[in-house]
Amino acid sequence: MASLNVGNLGEYLREQRRNAQLSLRQLADAAGVSNPYLSQIERGLRKPSAEVLQQVAKALRISAETLYVRAGILDAERDRDEVETRAVILADPSLNERQKQVLLQIYESFRKENGFGVGEPAAEDGEAADRTGDTDVPSDTAVRGTRTAGGSDAGPRRTAG
Repeated sequence: MASLNVGNLGEYLREQRRNAQLSLRQLADAAGVSNPYLSQIERGLRKPSAEVLQQVAKALRISAETLYVRAGILDAERDRDEVETRAVILADPSLNERQKQVLLQIYESFRKENGFGVGEPAAEDGEAADRTGDTDVPSDTAVRGTRTAGGSDAGPRRTAG
């Protein structure tokens, strides 16, 4: 299996794990990932998702942003507020995975509309549709097109029921 181009993420993770005096198995258990999968990440054979990186960062008590940068998910110069917003959404235990992905897509849509760069690299080959179910994701037009009783744009609104 050839090594993926994930920077020095694996080496960095191994160093942080050793500094925390954790075995590979202990970190895998704490992060909620399999021992073989974590081993493959450390050896540069797998590129983990942002969520897996967040779980590992939490288990190591280090910044998830640092891992995102090392994995090539974020640019080092990325706006700190955006990173924190994404991390809070991904860490919210009251949301399921589909809801988190939909919320992140809506957030990206608003940022793009307001002239800010796209945050996370776009999913490849319909990956986002596979994760969230494309029928559940409101389109940018649908979100902007919601009107109040007075006829003005008011953004999304809740309805009873």
